[in-house]
Amino acid sequence: MNYQGIIHRYKDFLSVTDKTPVATLKEGNTPLIPVQGLLEWLGAPHLKVFLKYEGMNPTGSFKDRGMTMAISKALEDKSKAVICASTGNTSASAAAYAAQAGLRCVVLIPEGNIALGKLSQALVHGAEVFSVEGNFDTALTMVRAMSETGTVTLVNSLNPFRIEGQKSGAFEIVDDLGEPPDCHFIPVGNAGNITAYWKGYKEYHAAKKCKKLPKMMGYQAAGSAPIVLGKPVLEPDTIATAIRIGNPASWQQAEAARNESGGQIDSVTDEEILEAYQALASKEGVFCEPASAASVAGLRKYVHAHKDFAKSKATVVCVLTGHGLKDPDRAIAVAPRPRTVKPSVEAIMRELNI
Repeated sequence: MNYQGIIHRYKDFLSVTDKTPVATLKEGNTPLIPVQGLLEWLGAPHLKVFLKYEGMNPTGSFKDRGMTMAISKALEDKSKAVICASTGNTSASAAAYAAQAGLRCVVLIPEGNIALGKLSQALVHGAEVFSVEGNFDTALTMVRAMSETGTVTLVNSLNPFRIEGQKSGAFEIVDDLGEPPDCHFIPVGNAGNITAYWKGYKEYHAAKKCKKLPKMMGYQAAGSAPIVLGKPVLEPDTIATAIRIGNPASWQQAEAARNESGGQIDSVTDEEILEAYQALASKEGVFCEPASAASVAGLRKYVHAHKDFAKSKATVVCVLTGHGLKDPDRAIAVAPRPRTVKPSVEAIMRELNI
């Protein structure tokens, strides 16, 4: 059967009707990759670890799950334009789905704080992009005010239909594994995704699609960890641009997911994030953006602090929220430089010491 996207696959769990115009790029259905080479690096040889690789969505991030719902509902409401604040991935997704739906798209980005790979997507899809003096939270405050005029539809995760779409990731994990994992590790920025996954697991559990619920394990970047600190961070600072957010819109919902599931929300340093980022690429062949690697960095930190867990055979899913090509500058910055050689086989063989 030809795959038709998450609204078609999970319509019984989504706020849609037969009259809802569906804007889709066939998002979802992303791979759940079993980890092999990373287990020794993690220090947990017996864990069953899977990577939910959301970088394989149409615009390269998990945002597409929520955007198909947000744009479809905007169409249903006869909206002519959508707006969002973004550190990158939301703008790329909003612009692509708005283009597919024939809607005008307006994007506000924090000045100087967006990966060029993501900005290029928003621009090429025809979004009207404005760089705002200030950080993401400044831009979000502005788009919220603009949406309250009734002239544009907000498609940030404050839009409840975004969370509706993003919860489908939990459905897919259960469908693939047969049950939820014991622990679900996930990066936390604006906190919509941890909120959505927990909602999805709970709804599948209520529908008797699964018999248990996972512990939700969220990880913020240490320089941008308001939930961990218990207060907003006025000037968030991290190389993980997708989670460089000092006052998450879904803060309370993220805390509820943590508390209800018996999980935790902690932080990892930029150094830990980059170590995980490089380990994923070199040991598993999975190229994710730096923010994505916060989930794996968090798992490693947790393993080192909990020896009993490290020795267990628990099932773990780490969500990798975006593709590595979202931030090619970071990849180039941490990777070895190409070596210059003479144009001969012998010269290359000498370099390889073969």
